[in-house]
Amino acid sequence: MNTATLEVDSTLTDRYQTTVPEAVRRVLKLQKRDKIHFTIRPSGDVVLTRTADPLEDDPVLGNFLGFLARDITNNPQHLQSIDGGLVCRIQSLAGNVKVNLN
Repeated sequence: MNTATLEVDSTLTDRYQTTVPEAVRRVLKLQKRDKIHFTIRPSGDVVLTRTADPLEDDPVLGNFLGFLARDITNNPQHLQSIDGGLVCRIQSLAGNVKVNLN
């Protein structure tokens, strides 16, 4: 088991911004536009982690949405517009909740 600790530095700009060092980006598997999370411990230590993707929290939902995306891409001819009857049924089921089908 490797217990070596890797330490890296980064500098704050005048606007308190910094670049996440490459070694940290690699370990956290960060990509552009990913979100990061800071945990401040009572000791004053700060832990930086990658914010979890909501789809990773629910693998079933993520797989289903992936399936839908692939099906739409592979079979655009199956897409259909929603008819007025279905819109009325949805509105009756949703009660006073506003539904925007666009």
